[in-house]
Amino acid sequence: MVSSELISTLRGLSRADKFYVMQVLLTELAQQETDLIKPDQSYPVWSPYDAVEAADTMLKVLQAAKTQDHA
Repeated sequence: MVSSELISTLRGLSRADKFYVMQVLLTELAQQETDLIKPDQSYPVWSPYDAVEAADTMLKVLQAAKTQDHA
């Protein structure tokens, strides 16, 4: 958990220093994200191609919303 002292210190920083702190933290977070994906491995990716049931469900929802708007 973040201490109130750290929050107080961060609030006291100049705008430029706050951006610098954000840049450092975002860089670290981005690095951690790249560590999640391992090279030479395959990962499943969902595609809407041939998702006929999903398209049908969406069409029904859109039609229901359209009839409610006109009611």
